[in-house]
Amino acid sequence: MKPFVASVFACSIIASSSASTLASGLSDDIRSQLDGYIASYEPRMREVAHQIWSRPELGYQEVNTANLLISELEKYGFQVEEGVAGIPTAFVAKAGSDHGPVIAILAEMDALPGFSQDAVPFQQPVDGITSGHACGHHLFGTGSVAAAIAVALWMKDNNVEGQIRLYGTPAEEGGSGKVYMVRAGLFDDVDVVLHWHPGDRNTASQGWSLANVAVKVRFRGVSAHAALSPERGRSALQAVEAFHHMINMMREHVPQETRIHYIVSNGGAAPNVVPAFAESYLYVRNPDPAVVRDIVARIEKAAQGAALGTETEYSMERISGVYSVLPNDTLGHVMDGNLRAAAPIKWDDDEVAFATKMQKTLQATPPLSSVGEVEKYTFGEQGYYSTDVGDVSWVAPTVGLNTATWVPGTPAHSWQAVAAGGIGIGYKGMRLAAETLAFTAAELLQSPELIDQAKAEFEQERGPDFTYSSLIGDRKPALDYRLKN
Repeated sequence: MKPFVASVFACSIIASSSASTLASGLSDDIRSQLDGYIASYEPRMREVAHQIWSRPELGYQEVNTANLLISELEKYGFQVEEGVAGIPTAFVAKAGSDHGPVIAILAEMDALPGFSQDAVPFQQPVDGITSGHACGHHLFGTGSVAAAIAVALWMKDNNVEGQIRLYGTPAEEGGSGKVYMVRAGLFDDVDVVLHWHPGDRNTASQGWSLANVAVKVRFRGVSAHAALSPERGRSALQAVEAFHHMINMMREHVPQETRIHYIVSNGGAAPNVVPAFAESYLYVRNPDPAVVRDIVARIEKAAQGAALGTETEYSMERISGVYSVLPNDTLGHVMDGNLRAAAPIKWDDDEVAFATKMQKTLQATPPLSSVGEVEKYTFGEQGYYSTDVGDVSWVAPTVGLNTATWVPGTPAHSWQAVAAGGIGIGYKGMRLAAETLAFTAAELLQSPELIDQAKAEFEQERGPDFTYSSLIGDRKPALDYRLKN
């Protein structure tokens, strides 16, 4: 594996110089057909998205959501394999033939804890609901399903060889659902993977993300009365404090692109009891998965030292781990062209009024007109987020886009994102994504030379000696990771 930080800019230059010159685009007739399928499904697409938004489910708990998306796909002839990779809510749906290219579309579906919010432009939780779709995965999953249905109908009506797949991928938010699916070999025969994500702008620019490992370090000591017999106690909380102190000293001696953040997820129950148990929950991020591996190993040494110094015992569990996204410029240009060919977002008066009120709650207030525009295409920039799409992108050429499902200026993981995701603002951005994904899948199915070019770039950037090895090792899916928090 090549050094990531050094290769990001070189990769940008190399790939951009070979930017897609083979793309012929789709005919107006094919675009019209695909648009027709999506338009016909749009009322149901909105219903499905709203149903998922109204009943948010956390990572690996997306039972109702997965069942709903599966039922939609089965109505249109998809063959669905459920419970793949040892995950009850993960599934793979297939339509088409066994001959020709295999194009996959990813569908995320999990919500976030602590984001209960009604569809209003001011903060207002919903009684009886504690979580919410603050990252828009209800739109993500539903829009991807709509795109897959449109492509399947087009392939059937026009006798197009190939296969369209929809991957139901749970627990993106810290659960690394796709990693287990990659590790199980579910993407080994895929030619190209498409995905999208809700946002506050429209762009098909391709860039890097951060590799990320999440760990929980648990210390066990001896409880005692903190006043009567403190000498009999061995504080697990003090072990956590010593551990964090060593990590903070370590920050001076890691690559500058590294991010380390933590919380004390359990620090004891009462001040007058020496805590016999305490837990630290950490994330480690860097553009290079190899650097993340090294830093996690150093963190475990810090845990050993903290346990030794406080006469406690420690254990460490990897909760999740993801690679950085490997961008593909060839596919990026194809996606960008199809995003620009799709019908732009147009808000009605009520949506403009909603957005105007909501922007009063935001720090950044880009012009509302930006939702109808597509940003200039760029390649190779470093992003400071993490996603389990990264692992997928290292086993198959992968490309994504963002569409404006939120009011401009809205940050991800906010109540404002939840609110906009429950009205037309979110649904119109979802439709744009579905149309762009469908156009892109159809263009690739019609243009095997584009797939070959994307694969050649993919192999060059991975390097000849690359072998995939997940950052979570051989652990089983942490199906209860949200229930423990």
